Amino acid sequence: MEPATLKTEAQSKRWSHLRKILERSGPFSPPNFTPSSETLEFLLDTCKILVIGAGGLGCELLKNLALMGFRDIHVIDMDTIELSNLNRQFLFRRADIGKSKAECAASFVNARIPGCSVKPHFSKIQDFDSGFYRQFHIIVCGLDSIVARRWINGMLISMVEYQEDGSVDETTIIPLVDGGTEGFKGNARVILPGMTACIDCTLDLFPPQISYPLCTIANTPRLPEHCIEYVKIIQWSKENPFGSDVVLDGDDPQHITWVYEKAQERANTFNITGLSYRLVQGVLKNIIPAVASTNAVIAAACATEVFKIASSCCEPLNNYMVFNDSDGIYTYTYEAEKKSDCLACSQVPRLVDVVDPNTMTLQDLIQYLCDSSEFQMKSPGLTANVEGKNKTLYMSTVRSIEEATKSNLTLSLGELGLRDGQEIMVADVTNPNTILIKLKFQSNEVEMA
Repeated sequence: MEPATLKTEAQSKRWSHLRKILERSGPFSPPNFTPSSETLEFLLDTCKILVIGAGGLGCELLKNLALMGFRDIHVIDMDTIELSNLNRQFLFRRADIGKSKAECAASFVNARIPGCSVKPHFSKIQDFDSGFYRQFHIIVCGLDSIVARRWINGMLISMVEYQEDGSVDETTIIPLVDGGTEGFKGNARVILPGMTACIDCTLDLFPPQISYPLCTIANTPRLPEHCIEYVKIIQWSKENPFGSDVVLDGDDPQHITWVYEKAQERANTFNITGLSYRLVQGVLKNIIPAVASTNAVIAAACATEVFKIASSCCEPLNNYMVFNDSDGIYTYTYEAEKKSDCLACSQVPRLVDVVDPNTMTLQDLIQYLCDSSEFQMKSPGLTANVEGKNKTLYMSTVRSIEEATKSNLTLSLGELGLRDGQEIMVADVTNPNTILIKLKFQSNEVEMA
């Protein structure tokens, strides 16, 4: 038998399991599914997939998708490989420590799976514009950050176009498959931007991320975590004994010891107890427990959804699956519903109730946007049209603007000239787009200073 014939026969056997699904109907095939050999050709040669994250979930996703027949895959990850990753992120080896996760994962898969081409991007998702994301047929996330999830969710929603009658132009939708794990629990979901519930529609399912106001950390610390954050944010850059250009590394015992000693000094000054070396590690690394088996289950579910969407051979998940194997194995699915006033996809301003605009300061409003389960923002910048002029109320991301507007933080909403029904534009790292909120005063009578 000729070599070319042997190669063709091997290729035929390699994808025989997929042909059984794609070239004949089955009991779970939807009415619009047409069995065809062209579907497999589309998966192998045309379909373009983006994997965001190359950590515990990302490694499993890349392996699953590549073995499933997807050949044109891109992966984005901004992190480098650490020793603690090696117990579950199986695409990496000890020699890879310190290298890019995206680059090492892509190199491993490309070398191991014939015909597969994984292109790495050692960068942040925020480094790319809509033109980059528009080239993909499906995007699948294996992230450990709610901020990053919300950002890509907002990006995909902003790319959706609407027809004259207000209906969604389905050709502009890029499906998002999202997976998440924490210990023995996990979830997988399918999001069709503009049509189904998005990340922000169910934001109250996520616990608010722990953050501490800088004023509390610097002036009135009450918890050992405050002392650790003070050393991490302020003292490290001022007193760094390892060099001004050295970045704090939560895996370096010398760095952790230095932070622990400095935090202990500050804790003693303010009579704060409960500080420990382990707590310092947890705060510096924002440790979330990871279990390899949970990652495998959720990645398998996500990869299956990608396959179903790409091939139309089965109906996709509708639209949220919860998995728990902490005590036996338990899973269920349900349909998360779109929120009529969703911050990201509703296109309507979110109302913010204000009890007394004469006592509520701008700092109080910003703190509310950060602490509320409905907003969960990080460092919001606020702009409003006051008396016919666009006015930046506060913005911390640009030093010159922060210096010019920080005096507004102590002023009440009434003193700033904000009225009942006032619309405020809010920019935050959780969304690539500016969102709109509307103030609703419980009393319309505002005493102006």
